[in-house]
Amino acid sequence: GDAVGVQDGTAIEVARRASNGLDQAALGPQEAFLVGIQDRHERHLRNIQPFAQQINAHQHIKRAQAQVNQLVLGKPHEVRLAFVALLSNGHVLIEDLPGLGKTTLAHALAASLGLGFQRVQFTSDLLPSDIVGVSVFDAQARSFQFHPGPVFAQVLLADEINRAPPRTQSALLEAMAEHQVTVDGITHPLPDPFFVIATQNPVDLAGTYPLPDSQLDRFLLRLHLGYPPEDAERALLSGSDRRDLIARSEAVLSADDVRASRRAVSEVHASEALIAYVQKLMARSRHHPGVRVGLSPRAGLALLRAARAHALLLGRAHALPEDVQTLFIAVAAHRLVADADGGDGTALAKSILHAVPVD
Repeated sequence: GDAVGVQDGTAIEVARRASNGLDQAALGPQEAFLVGIQDRHERHLRNIQPFAQQINAHQHIKRAQAQVNQLVLGKPHEVRLAFVALLSNGHVLIEDLPGLGKTTLAHALAASLGLGFQRVQFTSDLLPSDIVGVSVFDAQARSFQFHPGPVFAQVLLADEINRAPPRTQSALLEAMAEHQVTVDGITHPLPDPFFVIATQNPVDLAGTYPLPDSQLDRFLLRLHLGYPPEDAERALLSGSDRRDLIARSEAVLSADDVRASRRAVSEVHASEALIAYVQKLMARSRHHPGVRVGLSPRAGLALLRAARAHALLLGRAHALPEDVQTLFIAVAAHRLVADADGGDGTALAKSILHAVPVD
């Protein structure tokens, strides 16, 4: 006789309280019906919440991506791959000639995302303490005080990383892998997000220290910017200076937005069929002609993370084989070790990709 309509939330709450500590069968028919409605509603909200977060992250990143494309002309694919690495919690290695926009890309990313930026020019006399920081004795406090190095920036440009000696390279790459540095036995966490863009000149190799394969594997992607298209180069020559444009640009995202977008990437669905496709690519790389060392399980995990991020950038809640194919060369080429006559990693990655069909 005291029943209230379903539209009234009071009835649902009364039924909910009545069901606490009781078996569902102990409830009356109307109370059980109302509790069932509430449970289905809560399950529906839990199911759509990750999708809503993905839509929100896509809209935020789309605005930042558009601004970076206005600052780095004619390179939409490379800009998208840089965002893929950022959202995948990875790092980027850019191999290209001087003057093609590597520094501009790093500056534009940091400015558009509202992140702190530092640039380090790697040289043969650079020490690990020049990267991670150093403890200095404070006579007044009678204790050592840690002075953090440039690695504590949120976006770090490591320019010509192969010109530094291996010991200095290892200090940076350890920070990239662990997201922390240890100085004098004390561990210091790095900021979150922490994103490294390292560069190499593939032509002028005199006096350099090539990164070993184990350290190359720490980079999620390897990119080549190349020369800009003719129309983009004309706009670059006739427009304003890129440094002035970057200095005047406003951040469209924050560090919190980047962290939220990374969480949204982890919610992007990868089907069993897609995982099987990635596994076939990895298996093929280990037996492909011309390949001495194939892809490791870590490379497969990196490829899946990058595919999820790429899908999010395109506004999808699920990754497709097309995402894997778009990213495979950038993820795999620098990880493949070729035989003496096997060619370079890029050619091998293309050959492996063409040899594995999509089921």
